[in-house]
Amino acid sequence: MIAFPFCKINLGLHVVNKREDGFHNIETCFYPVPWKDVLEIIPSQENKVFLTGNEMPGNPNSNIVLKAYEFLKKDFDIGPVEIYLHKIIPHGAGLGGGSSDGAHALELLNQLFNLNLSKVKLAEYALQLGSDCPFFLEASPMMATGRGEVLHLVAMSLKGLNLVIVKPPVQVSTAEAYAGITPRFPSVSLLSILNEPITKWKDLLKNDFEEFVFGKHPTIKEIKTRLYQLGALYASMSGSGSAVYGLFESAIDVKKEFSEMMCWSGMLGTSTERLQSRRLDIF
Repeated sequence: MIAFPFCKINLGLHVVNKREDGFHNIETCFYPVPWKDVLEIIPSQENKVFLTGNEMPGNPNSNIVLKAYEFLKKDFDIGPVEIYLHKIIPHGAGLGGGSSDGAHALELLNQLFNLNLSKVKLAEYALQLGSDCPFFLEASPMMATGRGEVLHLVAMSLKGLNLVIVKPPVQVSTAEAYAGITPRFPSVSLLSILNEPITKWKDLLKNDFEEFVFGKHPTIKEIKTRLYQLGALYASMSGSGSAVYGLFESAIDVKKEFSEMMCWSGMLGTSTERLQSRRLDIF
């Protein structure tokens, strides 16, 4: 069985406060993006993991996809599998590629072994993999609060806009990024800002990580500045970095501008027809 795990960008990101459990409460909008990995899982005589594509740090046997298998194995009698993961989404970019791989692995295993797990139950397993993993079981824009696991579908769309993502050869530690900022309650809710015309987002829609990360990695700030110079309606770092994205009215080729960096571009086409006010409570 094959899946194509997609990534996300963050439309705004407020770090609201630090929790007693050591995590932080945030407010952000996850927006799905069709920059995808390729994941195949098939039955086997023994567990094997094959990784291709972009290089990933760490031991392949600790990959999040194998962790997803191990979580289900604890509760269900499922057989060994071969996992083939071709990485296209860059690592350490704030795009959630690894989280998406884990969430899609849960879905594939659910289908492969006929576990009949509901979307809510899958989300509970996904949350064990990472705070943003439950989002990747959906393919719609979501407001995320709590650690990023409390999700609300939102009726907003960037359909028809062209998205450019630029990933420099820089790694940003999520732990370091959180340690470098001071949490604060936003004076204006993120949802109210997203309801403003996109032409106003430049002055209103903020990612709280940017100030600290830009100071540590000026290259990331330079990408954002250059995207605006190229005509972006809005540009921002995604998550805690290091990828920066720009939203444009028309298609633009930025590969020459950022020749030594990874780039992706494409027209967004998410429909709002099936977006309803619905909450997924996963704790």
